[in-house]
Amino acid sequence: MDSRPDANTTAPPLPPALFDARCRACWMVAGLVLLTIASFWSLDLDFAALFSADSRQSMLRFVSEFFPPDFSAPFMKKVAIGTLETLAMSLLGTVIAAVWGLLLALPAARTHAGDAALARTPTRLVLNALRSIPELVWAALLLISAGLGPFAGTLALAFHTTGVLGRLFAEAIENADPAPAFALRAQGVGPVRVFLYTTLPQILPQVMSYSLYRWENNIRAAAVLGVVGAGGLGQLLAFHMGLFHMGKTATILMAMIALVALVDIASYLARRWMTR
Repeated sequence: MDSRPDANTTAPPLPPALFDARCRACWMVAGLVLLTIASFWSLDLDFAALFSADSRQSMLRFVSEFFPPDFSAPFMKKVAIGTLETLAMSLLGTVIAAVWGLLLALPAARTHAGDAALARTPTRLVLNALRSIPELVWAALLLISAGLGPFAGTLALAFHTTGVLGRLFAEAIENADPAPAFALRAQGVGPVRVFLYTTLPQILPQVMSYSLYRWENNIRAAAVLGVVGAGGLGQLLAFHMGLFHMGKTATILMAMIALVALVDIASYLARRWMTR
């Protein structure tokens, strides 16, 4: 039997070239690689000093100061109060942001092709401004007006998260199926009822998913906001680290890790339940 390949048989295609001058993604990757190399060169990183014998001894000595953690009853009571305060800050800040984000998403979205959407650009600029300022900066600014404590931290989370959720909700509204809304508008139904009966049911799973995801992020942010005096576990952490109470600091860090893990699990289970 002749094992020679048939002349009419098409040869298998060759693999694409690793770098193509016409490929925009290739140029983008090449630019990122060059920027990364330039960053290492400009920062003057000293890895030898980081992993030297003196550095290892200093790190081991520092870690050993965290043990044993302080599990005394009076201090654990303070940690429990701080944990509940951090949880309340993150939850309330996320709920406020979800409500305001949805309200701002309506003027920030073009609901149909004939929508003039005159407020779309200025509203998106407001959302960009809200989310461009980090939570820590918001907290530092709000401490002047709201004072020390969890109120400033809650407002800081709400302001930043409103900018994030507002933009995500606006994109969800614009990507919703326009056919049901068009059918109601053709019957003379007003825009509020059109949104409540057609658009909102479509985007509600996304609204809940985005809100839960931001709650996960806010629980981490709320645990840090106390460093600037915004209450919660972060304020306890800043206080005891400043006094070099490393055993108490270890207990607070353990509480932060446990709280973040529990909220992550709860958020994951809630999103999984909603997608069934």
